[in-house]
Order: sequence, then structure tokens, then C-alpha cells
Amino acid sequence: MNTSTFSLTRREAMRLGLAGTAGFLLGDRIIAAAPPVKAKAVIQIWMWGGPCHLDTFDPKPDAGADFCGPLKSPIATNVDGVRICELLPLLAKQADKYAIIRSMTHGNNGHETASYMVQTGHKPGESDAYPCMGAVVSHFKGAAAGYKGLIPPYIVLTQPQGRFDEAGFLGSRYKPFATGGDPAKTPFVVEGVVAPGVTDERQVARRELLHNLNTFNHAAKGDPRLAALAQCEKEAYDLILGDAGKVFALAEEKDEVRDRYGRSTFGQSCLMARRLVERGVPYVTINYNGWDTHKQHFQTMNRKLPELDQGMATLLQDLSERGLLDSTIVWWGGEFGRTPRVQWEPPWSGGRNHFGNVFCSVVAGGGFKGGYVVGASDQTGEAVAERPVSPTDLIGSMYDLLGIDTEATLPHPQGLAVKVMPAGADGVTTGGRLREIMS
Repeated sequence: MNTSTFSLTRREAMRLGLAGTAGFLLGDRIIAAAPPVKAKAVIQIWMWGGPCHLDTFDPKPDAGADFCGPLKSPIATNVDGVRICELLPLLAKQADKYAIIRSMTHGNNGHETASYMVQTGHKPGESDAYPCMGAVVSHFKGAAAGYKGLIPPYIVLTQPQGRFDEAGFLGSRYKPFATGGDPAKTPFVVEGVVAPGVTDERQVARRELLHNLNTFNHAAKGDPRLAALAQCEKEAYDLILGDAGKVFALAEEKDEVRDRYGRSTFGQSCLMARRLVERGVPYVTINYNGWDTHKQHFQTMNRKLPELDQGMATLLQDLSERGLLDSTIVWWGGEFGRTPRVQWEPPWSGGRNHFGNVFCSVVAGGGFKGGYVVGASDQTGEAVAERPVSPTDLIGSMYDLLGIDTEATLPHPQGLAVKVMPAGADGVTTGGRLREIMS
């Protein structure tokens, strides 16, 4: 270990959950230099509905049953001083690979508006609808970077998020390709790529029949418009019948690997995400729904948290073993948290409602340091106690690691000079980039 005062104090402070304090004390020494480009891809685990911070990565057992409910025995991780929910034992063994941000905040309790803020870093209600991070990465790492893959550069597993327009003013070209289907089933019926009950041989026969019946193409041979159409058809069939589409064939994976991830839709989506970034896809969102727990919250946690634990922990381990974690950001979080005080009264009867004042995010890989905690909530998890972090801060930090200039302009349909990210002068609240956990 480096024994210099600067390195030791900073590292130990962050491992004890005091990264925010360390950041403020060190001031310009942390924020002076932009980090080098580390990341090539992002896997976003989108917790659709909003996970409760107290029941995942910011447990509060001393707050009492009205706050922690039956989840009152958090467990130690493999990082000294850091504890997480007892239903996440596999993730507890991987804590050296990720950083927990316990002081996320935006104060918005509406699904659509909070989702927009967390995914874009912008305030809702402005004159423009801004693109989410996936669409921005698709632009800079896709079309603008000469991305040539047949697989779209921005993919959602499996259903569209539906809370906002992901592409914003960038338009439909930058909307994600939502696979549909269920990767836990064989075959994984990817929309437009895999047709249930249709073999490759039958697809080839259909194509040949179509060509034989299409006499117009023969008559108008040489027309550039038809040539473009033929190229589109070729690429479509290459995706359906060629090597590119085989990325979706999870049956190619060994049973033991699939079992490690868990045979749930979420577990197999994590495996699918790994396969996609291996093929060079720069942005993959796993749209993991079921976290809007107004009622029967703890019953749902008993089902969902072990599923989350198995899939996400295996993803981190698998990426690390394959040498992909250093270049892949894994981003876990939802649009907000949930009310720290359990709502035992009817009609909630043990539920938690929306809570944007303070919540958690988790980041790993791609230049983020593992084994750290940034910021803190208060004793009951109802307010930020140290180092408030806004969505703008987090997204801007990920852009930095991806090598995307946040001062660059985005293509706007009216030719306006619109930057990738807003700044404090634009009215957004910001606590600064997460330099304390960026390599």
C-alpha cells in the first residue's frame, strides 16, 4: 500500500464511507485533472420502478423496524467497514469490484420526470427533450465513431423502458433496439432476428422464393435505389442467418455458465449483456422491472433481491475473469429510492413509496475504483448527510471515462448549439465529478 499521507487518508476515508468528506478536504487536488479514457462500453442495470436504498446498499438496522422492517441484519462485504443487505451475499463477496454512491439526490418523486433526470442529467420541462445516456453513447461511439457492426450500438433487454423518449431530439435513429422475447427461454426470440418455429433452412428457402417471384428487380437492374434496398436486405439476412445474429444464441453458452447467472429473465439478460459487449456493442440496458413496491414490499424483496444478487454478482465476476471489466462500466440504479419509513398502514400494508431525496447507485469497471463508498445518508436514510451527488455528476463522470467531451455539441434538428451535458450555469444542481472514485 502507498504510505503517503495523501493516498492513505483518502483511501481509508472512502473505505469507511467518508469519500465525500475526503473529496471536499482535498479540493482541487482531486478535481484538477480529467481522468484518462478507460471505458469502451456501458452495461446499465435499470431498476425500473426505483429500488429502496435501505434494503440494498445503504442498510439502516439501528433505525428500527419502522425503517428497516424485517431486513435488519446487514452483512459484511469483502471490503472492511462496508455492509449491505443480507439478501445480497454474492454481491457482498464482490464489493471490491464496485463503488456505492449513497448520496444520490434530485428531489423528484415522479416516475417519468425522475427517470428523465437520472438518464439524461437534465431537468424536466425544458424546451428540448434531451437524449438519454444510451442515445448519446450510441451517437459518439456508434455512428460518429464509424461503428460497423450489424448489431445496433444501443440495445435494451428486453422491453422498452417506456418512461420517457430515450432518443429525445436526436430522433428515431438513436432509439434503442429493444429485443423483446425472454433470454431465459430457448430460443431467445429476438424481434426481427429470431422467428419462433422457423428454422434457418426455412428462412433460406423463403428468401429464394421471394427473389424468384420478384421480377421487378430483374427488370430495373442497376437502379441505385434498388441497390440500396438489396444491401439492406443482405444485412438483415446476415443478422438473421450469419454470425452476427448468433450473439443472441445463449444456447452456445455452457450450462454451468448459464446456471451461475441464474435461469431467470434477469440472470440471462446479464449473460446476454456480457455477450453483447464482447461483440463490441457500446451500450446495453437491462430493463429490470418489478421494483415499484408500494405494497407487499418485503415479500417482493425476498423474491427479487436473491435474483439480483446472483445475476449482477456473476456479471461482475465474469467480466473481470474475461478481462472486460476494466473497459466496461456497469451502472446499477433506478429513477429514485423508496420512502425510508415503511408505510405499514392500509392501503400500503408494508409498502414503500417514491423517494427522490436520497437514493443509491452502484458503479463498477471502466475506470471506476472498486471497494469504495461515496457520500452518506443520515441515520434513517431520509436525507443526504455527506457529498450530495446529482444525476448530472454521475453521468458526466461516466462520459469522462468514455472519452465523450461533455462540452461537445449534439446534432440538433434546428441547428442549435446544444452541449452534451448541462452545467451549473444552466440551473442544474451539481456537486462535481466523482473524481474520488475515478482512476
